[in-house]
Amino acid sequence: MGVQGNIDLHFWLTRGLARRLGVNITESIHHGFLTQADFADLITRCRGCSRAQGCMAFLSENDGPLASAPDWCPNAPILGELRALH
Repeated sequence: MGVQGNIDLHFWLTRGLARRLGVNITESIHHGFLTQADFADLITRCRGCSRAQGCMAFLSENDGPLASAPDWCPNAPILGELRALH
């Protein structure tokens, strides 16, 4: 496995992107749509992505709700599925 980024940064990037997509991670876990292990996997995938700076720019440049995650996001498919459940 390659070098992974700062866990705190990627925790907040994952939650922040989810929130902007209309996905509440805590509620997803509470309702059984996502396990804590699944959430840890989301963070791990984010940590392995080399586009953290691009993600921060994307989130700061796009105010309000987002229609979709950036193309490069390794968590885009899962966040899209969770969004459809909410």
